[in-house]
Formats: sequence, structure tokens, C-alpha cells
Amino acid sequence: MSWIHNTNLKIAKSPVGRWFRLENSGHPNERKGSYFFTEMRAGLATFFAMAYIVAVNASIVADSGGTCVCTDTEDPFCFANDEYLFCKAEVKRDLITATAAIAALASFFMGLLANMPVALAPGMGLNAYFAYTVVGFHGDGLVPYEVAVTAIFVEGWIFFALALFGMRQWLARAIPRSIKLATSVGIGLFLTIIGLTYSEGIGLITGNKATPVALAGCIPSTLSEDGTCSDAVKMRNPTMWIGIFCGGVFTAVLLAYRVKGAIIAGILLVSIISWPRGTPVTYFPYTPVGDDAFDFFRKVVSFHPIGKVLAVQQWDISEYGSQFGLALITFLYVDILDCTGTLYSMARYADLIDERTQDFEGSSLAYMVDSIAISIGALFGTPPVTAFVESGAGIGEGGKTGLTAMASGICFFISIFFAPIFASIPPWATGCVLVLVGSMMVSAVTEINWNYIGDSLPAFVTIALMPFTYSIADGLIAGICMYILINTIIWLVEIASGGRIVPHNKAEKDPWTWRIPGGVLPPWVSRLSKGKKDFWRDDVSSVEAVDEVSAAHGSDHASDPEKVADLSAAPAKVSQEKLS
Repeated sequence: MSWIHNTNLKIAKSPVGRWFRLENSGHPNERKGSYFFTEMRAGLATFFAMAYIVAVNASIVADSGGTCVCTDTEDPFCFANDEYLFCKAEVKRDLITATAAIAALASFFMGLLANMPVALAPGMGLNAYFAYTVVGFHGDGLVPYEVAVTAIFVEGWIFFALALFGMRQWLARAIPRSIKLATSVGIGLFLTIIGLTYSEGIGLITGNKATPVALAGCIPSTLSEDGTCSDAVKMRNPTMWIGIFCGGVFTAVLLAYRVKGAIIAGILLVSIISWPRGTPVTYFPYTPVGDDAFDFFRKVVSFHPIGKVLAVQQWDISEYGSQFGLALITFLYVDILDCTGTLYSMARYADLIDERTQDFEGSSLAYMVDSIAISIGALFGTPPVTAFVESGAGIGEGGKTGLTAMASGICFFISIFFAPIFASIPPWATGCVLVLVGSMMVSAVTEINWNYIGDSLPAFVTIALMPFTYSIADGLIAGICMYILINTIIWLVEIASGGRIVPHNKAEKDPWTWRIPGGVLPPWVSRLSKGKKDFWRDDVSSVEAVDEVSAAHGSDHASDPEKVADLSAAPAKVSQEKLS
């Protein structure tokens, strides 16, 4: 339509268009194919693809109990303690608001400052590690909730320093490729187990005496005291079947036809079926806790202020020194792998990667925004904030600039005022979503190098131990240690034998190096060291000069990292290079 084209053109030629580098803005690095209305549509697609995080994150983190304390000696986990369950329901409502608020803030500023079409929110996998390992189910973990969010707050500022000086990029690339890929797969399987259990899923599996897990599917009230499910009542839970067919199969069919918002549609369908009272599948049974939840649900539109989890950091960690350190280090490693890998993959998907340096525009700012969002999210009471792979839905719609992320952020802000709806989404509505997200994450298994034992075995150990130990940290540590051990022994044997004893297929090993194309330090440090006053701006002339030299030689210097520094440091040599 002509009015859409004209509006796109006017906005592109405005200061807004130049800031976001829209096509026809006149910016030297304008992003081809980026238009205002396309960016808005892409932002909506991203929001609908990842809006499930508001309900799912709140449900997972609320399983930790938050700041609630269980004092029932007869019921150590407070499964039937009304006072504790009331408190837990309040924590879940707090986390609904907190999740939407930090997703809105982080996504908006990722778009505004870093100009990246990537939305952020508390990360899947990270929230599971936070809830079920660090704090533990109903607080039965390594450290209390207050200490855990303190570790996340500190992590955010460590990340800020790493991002400021380019070390975050270096640390991410220092992890072997096989371990990076295996981490994604392992987290996918970890999410799958969570989605199949009772606490945050459809209740298809449960613990057992003779075996670690067993088939379940019985109504929760029929579970035995030890949490097992007898053969007589297995697979009789109607909520499980609704979750499988309406939340799982229905959503999968919509995904097959590439319907935007398919995951949201599945969650809504199961939720709507579960909201009426008096049915076998209702989420609001006629109990004190059910009555309280239904009264909140009836408000529909309401702003629920963050009360129980806002700024509850506990700085006296002397009692939890080693556990605090383990949680902090694990959050650092997992978040480096998760966020950095996602940002790079989304930047490549949007064609924003600089092939000379293997970096993307505004990478330092993107990492800084993510780092500050992590610390602010910790004050709100949420697990670490990270970039979402669901941003690919918006990029697939044509999103190439920060306007996409800003549109998603505005949508998350609006969702804050519908907390009663999001707080009333049952776990069997989101259980199959976790399984679907897990299935998407395990696709990376095909990219792992299974030909060489030094890559394949550490990757397999990482994948296997994450779900089987119910811990992302244990899987990561085991995989990295296995990689170092195997490859170091092979290297020492090769050195000791003078190169005569070498694995027959060592040539198939994934290459590994600590060197980064373009240098370890971020570009702004290089520009500052050269005396450039506006060092925060890209040195466009140098970039164009390098491209001109490359064209004059008729070769692609992007594939030779050692030549990049020589080329980028000498724009004045262009004429001399042409003559030669």
C-alpha cells in the first residue's frame, strides 16, 4: 500500500531512521530490507513467540518458594500447608510482574542502545537451575532464595566488566565448540524432564523405588506418601491428557504450519479449558488455596506490585561461602554460553555479522545491556536475563534493527497489567511447551563432531549428565573436565612420542584456539588507544579502506585473521596497495 511505503520512507529519512539504520536513511551502514512497519510486525512476532516466559518463568521460580519459609515439621516440604501455599501463590504473582517488567526493560533498551532485533527475558534452563538446584524445590537447595539473587546481582556486574573490555566474547569462544553445542542439547533434555513431571509439567513421570523414574499420569491426590503412582491409577489424570493433546499435539500442528504465536495458542487453549470451576480439570478447586487463586483471577486487569521478592538480597554470605561461589561461577558459565551463543546466532540470522572480525555491530553495548539487565532483574527477584532464540521468529518476519526488540518490550510492558491472567495458567498448560522448547534446543546435536572421541565423548557426557543429575552445572563441569582430560593426555602422548603416536583420525578434531579474529579487545579500546576522540563511534573510514584493499587484491581477507590487523590499521596504504 502506498501510504505504508510513504510512511516507511518518511521515518527512514528522519533521525529515528538514521539512528536505527533503516533502509533509505542515508546511514553508511544502513541495513538493507529494514522498514518501520516490518520492524513493528517482527516485534509482535517475537513477543508472541516468547510471551510464554511470563507464565512459565513465574511457575518455575515459584517452585523454589521464594522468600517463603516452611516451618511445618510434619510436612517438611509443605505440600499441604495452606499458609505456605498462600505465600507461594503470592510469590508467583510477584514473579509474573517481575518477569514481564524485566523483559520489557531489557528488550526495549537492547533495541534502543544496541540496535539489535533480539528480545531478552529470564532464561529457560537458567531459571530451572536457579529453582531446582541453587534454591531447590520449596527451599531445599544449596542456598536460600535471598542469597541466590545476590549471586545473580554480582554476576551481572562481573559480566558488565567482562563486556566492557571484550573478555566476555573471548571467554565464550574459549569454550570448545562441542561443549557449546552439547550445552544447548543438555538444557533441552533438562527442560523436557521438567515438563513431564508434576511440579511444572503434565505429570507423566514421577520418582520410583526400583528405578529412578517411572510412568505416572495419576491424579495428584492418588499419589502415595513416597510420591509414587500405583499401576491401578496410572494414566488416569485428565489434566495430563488435556496437556498432551491441546497443549502439545495442537501446538505442534500449528508450528508445522508456521502459525505465529502457536505456543501461546496452545497455552491459552489449555488454560481456558482449565479455568471453569467444578470440572475435573479445573485449576481453581473448591479449597482455600483454590478460592484465593480464583479471587485473584477474577480481577483480570490488575497491577500486582512486587512485594515478597523485591530487593531481598542478603549480603552476609559467610554461612554459604562455597555454595555461593559455586552458584556464581555456574551462572557465569551458563549465561556466557546461553546469551553469547544466542546473540551471535541471531546476529548471523539477521545478516549482521562482520566477516572480518566475526563480531556484530554494537556487540559491546549489547553485552552491557544484558549485564545491567541481569542485575536489575536480580533486584526484581528473577533468574539471569538472557537473549531468547525465539527472537528468530521476529527476524524471520524481516526484523533487522532495534525497533523489533523495542516493539517486543512495549508488548511485555502491557502484559504487566494482566498479571491475574498470567498467574492463573496451570502447569499442565506449560508442561508440553517445555517439551517443545526442549525439542527445538536438541536440534544442535546434529552439529556436534561425533567422528572424533576428543569432541564426542565430552559432548555426550555434558548432554547425559544435565538431565540425569537434574543439574546444568554438573553437566557443564563434567563435560569441560572430560574435554581437558582426554585432549591433554592425547597431546602429551604425542609430544612424548615425538609425534609418532597419534589417534588415526585426529585430523577430524574440531579446531580450538584462544585467538579471536579481530583481536581480544573490543574495537572501542583500539580506537581510544589510537587517540580517536569519538572512540565510541565506529571507524567507518577504516572499514571501507580495508574492504577497498581486499577488493584491490581480489581476495577475501576475512578468512585470514592474521592479515586483518595489518589491513585495518593502515587506511593510508590503500593507494600503495593498489599500485602493487
